[in-house]
Order: sequence, then C-alpha cells, then structure tokens
Amino acid sequence: MTTIFKKIIDREIPADIVYEDDICLAFRDIQPKAPVHILVIPKKEIASLMELTDEDESIVGHCVIAVSRIAAQEGLSGGYKMQVNCGEDGGQEVPHLHFHLLGGRRLH
Repeated sequence: MTTIFKKIIDREIPADIVYEDDICLAFRDIQPKAPVHILVIPKKEIASLMELTDEDESIVGHCVIAVSRIAAQEGLSGGYKMQVNCGEDGGQEVPHLHFHLLGGRRLH
C-alpha cells in the first residue's frame, strides 16, 4: 500500500514543502494543531518507530537534526515540541514514520 507520505515524496500529490534533502522531506500539516505544524518524514519507507533497525539509526538522527534546523528556519527561538506517534494505540494515522514539529505558541 502506498501511503499519502510516499505520494508526497514522489510528487504525486502536492504539499507545502519547507525542507528537503537526500534523506528527508518536511511539509506543513494540512490540519495544523499549532501555528507552526510541520511533518518531517524520512524518504525511506519506515512504518513506525517499532519497525526501526540498526541501519535506520543515522536516518532517524538526521531527521531529528532536520527538525531543529526547520524550527530555527521557522523562527521558533522560544521553543517547540517534537512529537512522534507510534502505532494505532499511539495515535499514528499514517503508517510512515514522521516527526511532528509544533510551535508558534505556548504548548502544553
């Protein structure tokens, strides 16, 4: 099954892309939960944190650093939240690992 995120990576559907490199892609969430709500996804299809292997360590580290860079790019100097949902019980809706970058207001 091809996920919506894979379709965004392949440019089959449009997205408001704010960052891209060889390893990851970041775009604005279409249903934002904060003034800044960006999803950072690895280009490698990894279903969730539960599916990570030792070979994915550098990809995940790269994505976390990308979150930090994007937060700076978005002017989130007062702080931000990075969230990863894992599996259905954890609230994950798309079976493709993704990091939520949330900011632009005080978060609880």
